[in-house]
Amino acid sequence: QVQLVESGGGLAQTGGSLRLSCADSGRTFSNFAMGWFRQPPGKERTFVARISWDGRNTYYADFVNGRFTVSRDNAKNTVYLQMDSLKPEDTAVYYCAKDRWSFRSTASTGTAGYVGWGQGTQVTVSS
Repeated sequence: QVQLVESGGGLAQTGGSLRLSCADSGRTFSNFAMGWFRQPPGKERTFVARISWDGRNTYYADFVNGRFTVSRDNAKNTVYLQMDSLKPEDTAVYYCAKDRWSFRSTASTGTAGYVGWGQGTQVTVSS
């Protein structure tokens, strides 16, 4: 059973930074790519970033525009999302999830391609 727990959200000012973490309690973390998604109030959950199982490949939504960095530490079963130059429109609940298939190289961006959604962490950016 996949259990993911996000943390690190909070309140930031425009232009500020936050670092989100997502810890996986499972034993096969290093076999799977991981994704970050976000869901603003009243809107659908959308793709933010993805990192391959070995950390060598990353993929970002267009709106990221170089402001966010996804990374992982397989020894700690944890994936991170460093968010810099935050904007009010980044306000959302941020979720991590595990790729549905192990060792998949395709840059999947749809929620259907992921499992084990955590409870999310709220990020609020004030103007």
